[in-house]
Amino acid sequence: MSFLGIDVGTSGCKAAVYSEDGRMHASAYEEYDTVRPRPGWAELDSVDVWTRVRRTIAKAARGATGDPVKAIAVSSLGEAMVPVSRDRRILGPSILMNDARGGEYVPRLASDVGPEQLHRINGNVLGGQYSLPKLMWLRDHEPGVYAGAWKFLLWSGFVSFMLGAEPVTDWSLASRTLLFDVGTRRWSDVIAGAAGIAVEKLPGLLPSGSRIGTVDGGIADELGLPRGTAIVAGAHDQCANAVGCGVVDEGFGMIGMGSWLSIVPVFAERRPTEAMLPLGLNTEHHAVPGRFVTFLYNQGGLLLKWYRDTFARSEREAADRAGTEAYTGLIAELPEGPSSVLVLPHFTVTGPPEHLAGSSGAILGLTLDTSRGDILKGIMEGAVFYLRVLLDALAGTGIAMRELRVVGGGSRTDAWPQIAADILDLPLVSTAVSEAGTLGAAILAAAGTGAFSSIAEGAASMVSTARRFDPDPARVRTYQERCERYRALWPAMKRLLAT
Repeated sequence: MSFLGIDVGTSGCKAAVYSEDGRMHASAYEEYDTVRPRPGWAELDSVDVWTRVRRTIAKAARGATGDPVKAIAVSSLGEAMVPVSRDRRILGPSILMNDARGGEYVPRLASDVGPEQLHRINGNVLGGQYSLPKLMWLRDHEPGVYAGAWKFLLWSGFVSFMLGAEPVTDWSLASRTLLFDVGTRRWSDVIAGAAGIAVEKLPGLLPSGSRIGTVDGGIADELGLPRGTAIVAGAHDQCANAVGCGVVDEGFGMIGMGSWLSIVPVFAERRPTEAMLPLGLNTEHHAVPGRFVTFLYNQGGLLLKWYRDTFARSEREAADRAGTEAYTGLIAELPEGPSSVLVLPHFTVTGPPEHLAGSSGAILGLTLDTSRGDILKGIMEGAVFYLRVLLDALAGTGIAMRELRVVGGGSRTDAWPQIAADILDLPLVSTAVSEAGTLGAAILAAAGTGAFSSIAEGAASMVSTARRFDPDPARVRTYQERCERYRALWPAMKRLLAT
């Protein structure tokens, strides 16, 4: 008996089949492009992505014929929604979070609902990236699509629906719309009424790991799945990633080292708006019942990509031709100790607490002796210093962690996890399976069909740890001193930008 996890992201989709003990039988991946019909617009072609998702499922299923798939679940990006008809026709593209449309409705929501009331109800910091402002834009600018849609489905629910499930979404993804009441676990009449959005166009609600249907017989035949394959409600990709690396209870957190450098702590009781909103932090249901998460993040991975493309273009081109990875050689250039430069990682839009769009980065301490490796390590350190400052502030909310599980591309080498362990003064543990999103979805599928008594039991059985990175006391002390210098960077830059 095996379980298929699907992970639908902004730029690609993955599918992987796992045994009950967490061994991967087969996997498949396909990329797709963001469609930009006009400046400032960013969409997914819903039909094209659905076609590619089906192909990845079929490829993964073909590689696991000796262990038939019993159930599937889908992890996905948040915010973006797909309009569908009652008879499962796709009615339009899916507007992404970084699409400018809908931003003009944020001041109205701030006035009619209020940032504090919205945070108390929904748990999120008001912004134009969520589903609600996009739905308001569709209602006013594409009334045919809005009126003609039976439901607007988030991607996990959309894929499940197209496979044969009921039109539903789990609590973690529902939070990403701004329309969900985290406390009552229902759509908020207060927010929907203020925004003028019809609640009946939204999917049903239920916890992750709930059985929501079976794969349609014809689709099962097309994809090579057994007839009767169960469909289980998945989760927001960050929550599925956390499950896929064993982060299911308070005291633990996930640190993702991809395009976004993010920490996802787990806690059992919701913290008040008065504690979370000043830090720019949200509260979202975890995929694990009775647990919540929040997100501390910056775009640290994108800074590494900028460094590679700016300072090591020839190495990248050579690696592309050879089918290898340029970062391996660049990481080898890192100096032994802390970098001689200090970096403010505000090169792009920042995360909490301020969510800045108009800031600027800085690299301090450059001399003629500064090497490429110093700059790269300074960038890696700066992105983690950013998280350390947030973690220190988070302590005031009562949310604490004793261990972080590390996932993402940056976890494939020892360098960044060890830097993070030393700066954060927390142990980091990597896992044997790097595809945490698909594994997390597979764990949800297994728990939802009774293979395990709970999601936590499924994670304990299917997740294996690989490498532990403990903080080095000497480096911790050095980094604590440097972090105090780092704290002064943004106030100084803010004064310069204001002049």
